Order: sequence, then C-alpha cells, then structure tokens
Amino acid sequence: MDKVRSNVMLCGGTGCIATGSLKVKDALVTELKKHKLYDQITVTLTGCNGFCAQGPLVTVFPEGIFYEKLTADDIPFLVEEHFLKGRPVEKFMYKAPEDKSAVPAISEIPFFKHQVLRALRNKGIIDPEKIEEYIARDGYMAAAKALTEMKPEDVVKEMKESGLRGRGGAGFPTGLKWELCAMSKGDLKYILCNGDEGDPGAFMDRSIMEADPHVVLEGMIIAAKAIGASKGYIYVRAEYPLAVERLQKAIDQAKDYGLLGENILNTGFNLDIELYLGAGAFVCGEETALMRSLEGKRGMPIPRPPFPAQKGLWGKPTVLNNVETYANIPPIILNGGEWYKSLGTEKSTGTKVFALTGAVNNIGLIEVPMGIPLRTIIYDIGGGIRKGRKFKAVQLGGPSGGCVPEHLLDTPVTYEDIVQTGAIVGSGGMVVMDDYNCMVSVARFFLDFTTEESCGKCPPCRIGTKVMRDKLADITEGRGQEGDVELLQDLAKDIINTSLCGLGQTAPNPILTTIKYFKDEYESHIHDKWCKAGVCTDLATFYIDEEACKGCTVCAKNCPQECIAGEKKKPHIIDQEKCVKCRTCYEKCKFNAVKVGPANMFDKKDEEVQV
Repeated sequence: MDKVRSNVMLCGGTGCIATGSLKVKDALVTELKKHKLYDQITVTLTGCNGFCAQGPLVTVFPEGIFYEKLTADDIPFLVEEHFLKGRPVEKFMYKAPEDKSAVPAISEIPFFKHQVLRALRNKGIIDPEKIEEYIARDGYMAAAKALTEMKPEDVVKEMKESGLRGRGGAGFPTGLKWELCAMSKGDLKYILCNGDEGDPGAFMDRSIMEADPHVVLEGMIIAAKAIGASKGYIYVRAEYPLAVERLQKAIDQAKDYGLLGENILNTGFNLDIELYLGAGAFVCGEETALMRSLEGKRGMPIPRPPFPAQKGLWGKPTVLNNVETYANIPPIILNGGEWYKSLGTEKSTGTKVFALTGAVNNIGLIEVPMGIPLRTIIYDIGGGIRKGRKFKAVQLGGPSGGCVPEHLLDTPVTYEDIVQTGAIVGSGGMVVMDDYNCMVSVARFFLDFTTEESCGKCPPCRIGTKVMRDKLADITEGRGQEGDVELLQDLAKDIINTSLCGLGQTAPNPILTTIKYFKDEYESHIHDKWCKAGVCTDLATFYIDEEACKGCTVCAKNCPQECIAGEKKKPHIIDQEKCVKCRTCYEKCKFNAVKVGPANMFDKKDEEVQV
C-alpha cells in the first residue's frame, strides 16, 4: 500500500450530520476511489469540530487546510483540485467577516486561534467510535495511573490541588465533593454522570459525548477509584441519539479491553457503568431530582441535607458530576493539579467550554481559559456581531442566568465576577443578542421555559414563575400597568428565597437583570405601548422614513404580504392595514429606512408622535 499522505477529518457531529456530512463522506470516498487515491488519503468521521454553523466541515492534515459548508456536489472539484493537482480551493475556505478574504489554515481562523483545548482536546481529530484512536492520544493512561500508582486519597488530593470546580452550573469544588463522599461509610457507593443538558442554546455536553465518549468513561473510572464506587450511571437525555449510540459503543469497547467490569487492569478494582435515558425534564438536571429519576420515581428535588455525598442514589453515598467535569479529570491526573491551575484565576482555575450562539458571526462550541473577558469571546472568537449590528446583551447561564449589557463586556469570565453582574457562568450557554432583540421579550421567553419545566413540588416555583410569566405577557402584549416592574422585582426576591431547588431559585434572574440594565424598555412597553425593537408586535408599527429610503425595492420584494408599494428609486410606503408585522422589511433594509413606532402612532391625529 502507498504511504498515506493526507488525513481528511470530516465532522460527524449532530449539526454537521444534519447539514449533509454523511453524504459528503460518501462522495469523498467515491471520488478518491475513482482517482485511485483511497489508499493514500484516509477519511475519518470525527465528532463535533466545534464550528457548528459552518458545517459540513473538513480539515485536511498535515497541512491543516480547513473547508466549510461543503456539499456532496462540491467534492469532485475539491478532490481534483486539492488532492490531484495540489491546489487548495479558496472558495470552500472560511472567509473573514470584515473583508471576506480566505483563511486557509485552521490554526489561523480566529474562532480556533484564541481557544485553549483541554476538555475538548480530542474534538475533530479522532474517530469517537474507535477506542484505539482514543488510546493513541494517551487515552486511559490517567485511569491506569490512578488505579496502579495512586491511593484514593492521592487522587482526591490532586483534584483539590487543581481547584477544578464542577462545570454543571453550581461550581462546587470537585475535589471537596469527592473527599466528602470518600469519607462517607457505605457498603456500596455510586458514581454518576449528568448528561441531561437542558438549557436552551446549550450543547456542550452533547458535543463532548459525541466527539470523545471515552473521556467521560475515563473520568468516571478515576472518580470511582477516589470515592470507592463500584457502580456508575450516565444519565443522558434520549433526545441525544448520537451521543447515546457512541457512549454505548464506548462502554462495550472499554469492557472488551478490560477497562470496565471486574478486576480492571488486574488491580482488583471493579466498576460497571450503564446508560440511563432521561425523558427530557429540565428539572432532572438538579442532582437530587436526577437521582429520583434513576430510582424510577418522578424526577423531583428533595431538601438537603443530607447531601448526596452522604445519602444519595438509593440512600447510598453518591457523587454526581457533569460531562465536562469528567472530561477535565484525565489530564489533571496525568499532568498534575499545579499544571491545571496554571490557566485561569486563583478561584476559577482551568478552562471553560461554552456554546456560543445568537447574533455573532462565528457560532459554535468553544473552550477558553477562565478569566478571559467577555469582549474577547464575542469579538475575537465570535467574530463580532453579524450584519454589522450593534451589540445589546449576552445571556449567560441559560434560563437560570442573566443578561450582561455592553458596558460590562470587559468583565472576566470567572464564577465570582459573572455573579456580580447578576448572571451566572452556569453550564456554559452564551447567547449573544443585538439591537434587533427586545429584552422584555427575552425575559418572557426564559420564563415561559422555566414555568413549563417546573416540577410543581414547591408553591413558590410552581405558582410564582407562572405569575411572573403572565405579568411579562401582559407587558409585551400591551396590558402593562404602573407598578408592574416593582411587582416583578418583589415577587422575584420571594421566589429566590423560598424555592426548594435551583430551578426556582434562579428562574427570576433573567427578569432581574433585564430590569436592572434595560428598565427603559420595560417603561416604554408599559407607558408608551412601544416595543422599539419591533419584537412585541402588539406594541409596534413599522413604517418607512421617506428621507432615508433609497427606493431599492428590497423591502417590497421580500414582503410576504405584498403590502409595500413604491416606484424604484423613490420612497416606499407600507400599507398598515395589510401589514402583519413580520419584521422582514425591518431586517432586510440596508439603509435603516424601515423604522419602528408605537402601536398607536397612526391613531393619534391631534398630537405629534415622537419616534
């Protein structure tokens, strides 16, 4: 066989599969065989590459040439040019947002260039369904070290030294949690992995499970050794079919290699791990609710103490960490706690994985050192705000988090600094918003979610979130009254102080932060009946500024109601009776000629409306 001269890494994460990466793979194999190149060029279907919105993605090594948004129809030309003639194809490369110039090397693309990979160190470069490729990247070396060279207390000590805090949202010190469980007496202990990722816009854990399932197992093996557990469960939502499939394959392979089961590596240590599929209840992300679900009961939280480390699953001492936390553990054991905390800050060590979504040019999964400013993430890694729009806020922590405004963009991303803004780091959701967004509507969106996901066990959460949601509905639909803002603030404080679990205790955060930083929008909705972003259609009227309109006809051509009229190169007019307020003209206009006025602006005949 000829020497392999290129390795083609094709993203096989959920996002890229949805946009056709499997068809791209078939086309690649066909073309390479057609040109008798198949023995010289390997094609590997990897897990999530991270640059999700640009898929399907291909990276060609050793050159590191990166191609995006490929289709099966592009492959014949790509193979002929790149692999036969040795000419990388610019038109398939990433284009810089500012000047549209092609960036050939993956290492020079800003989205990748500013990241530091630890939890995601294997993303996009191994086949997640082959244990041999994981082992070739030092896989299971840390587990071997922990089982053969370290005592349980040594493992705990290294974890405490690292300063790693749980990446599931609460940020509790991982080593301390393990130490508490290790000290608890019990004939049976459990090690659990929380893969029940439910935040809107979050896909960190799913991507790790799809791209690197063995790292989750290895992290759990090390944790089980530290606390003395012999049974483990990975709780993963059934809506993640690809993650479930790859995790099960990883478990089966690990058993075949003697890395799970009885007498692992001839050390006398036993550990069995099973998958448990959740039904998608957001509240089951809370540790006690997850454990009740595992027991076959309704997933509802219970009061603490006792904490799970003393009395958890089936009343036995239990440790629960999330997927990203386990992904950090093997390199800590291999390289030491001091190495891990060389990145980050004193109280927030290491790196953090975020799902960067929303109004940025570069959408995807990122890993950055703790302490990095929000501005660097959004403008350097994220490539700035799409279509040149103005940044408005970034939502951190999902429905449990809050919105951080522009004047706080230099805030370092640490647990302690983000909390000071009113938001939380959470599990890693990061949704960027521009001036097209209405912050009152954003708060309503998250309250819709938390209200529906409340388990209903405690009245403050069950009733309080519904009252807040209904009050936000009144405000966004034109029924807001004087005193509504103060009522929301008072109610939020009561719910935070009296709810049983983290869902209710954090549900008011989106309301409190949007009132704190965008109170003028609430006042405009209530007093002026005006949603200046045009999102709350009951409080908006779209009209065309005659002086700004260039008569380009873009608005008329894109209007689904055909309610915009006007001659070319002359100002256009919107027929208010036919307008359904879809915002298409507002978003498509290149000259900012489409404006948003109060809902009743054309009803006021005797007074001037200020817009």
